Amino acid sequence: MPEIIFKKPDGLTDKPTHYCPGCTHGVAHRIVGEVLDELGIRLRTVGIAPVGCSVLAYEYFNCDMMEAAHGRAPAMATGAKRVCPNSIVYTYQGDGDLASIGGNEIFHAANRGEKITVIFINNAIYGMTGGQMAPTTLPNQVTTTTPFGRDADDIGFPVRMAETLATQSTPGYIARAALAKPKYIIDAKKKIKKAFQYQIDNVCFSFVELLSTCPTNWGMPPKKATDWLVENMIPYFPLGEFKTPEDGPVKISTVTDRPSEHPKGPSVRFGLVHPKDSRIGLI
Repeated sequence: MPEIIFKKPDGLTDKPTHYCPGCTHGVAHRIVGEVLDELGIRLRTVGIAPVGCSVLAYEYFNCDMMEAAHGRAPAMATGAKRVCPNSIVYTYQGDGDLASIGGNEIFHAANRGEKITVIFINNAIYGMTGGQMAPTTLPNQVTTTTPFGRDADDIGFPVRMAETLATQSTPGYIARAALAKPKYIIDAKKKIKKAFQYQIDNVCFSFVELLSTCPTNWGMPPKKATDWLVENMIPYFPLGEFKTPEDGPVKISTVTDRPSEHPKGPSVRFGLVHPKDSRIGLI
């Protein structure tokens, strides 16, 4: 018998996904499924599915799953974890679900230091509802509700969720990765595995933001979408670890920098420090 060196992880079911061609939700699903297998935690894991493109995640992850109301996954995860503290509990949420209607939920779950893991998919747009502007939509990015591009002077700049959560004093693991190319995907898996390990060890709240593509609503083929992510999203949403529990209390001083126009401006704006220089996220 030939040796099997690659197969579908047990952490995923056999059901085909409904995602559009080129969408990297499937990549994120596989990474999470592999991590659940490799850490040996699948049978005691509870996942919380969101409202959005990944609303059917409960059909794809081969662990106990629950469906949350729009934006309320962190609240449901909090209840599941506190009732069953030996379970491994994670949420899987998009940018509309987490950063918009669920912004209050994620902020306070992180501030309370809930021992849960959050997988946050940032594709800079509302996917399921037709490509509207999301909190993470880039300046000048065209969407169905910003046909001339997002005007930051009129409706504000994109929200950097990882940096925002990293400013809280409560210990936590906050990181950002990308799903564009193999080297980025390898890095994403390492961060997700680290996030779950912190929960296994009962250390802290953990949050991994994954920059993802939406070829359908971006109006471009998959290859061009991954290139667009690298060229436009990563400069505005820099990759790295913004906070680890080993960092200690967060120190915040006066923020003086003002963001410049994107995507041509440098990657570090609004007083944010690139994570390769600082995990704190603010100077």
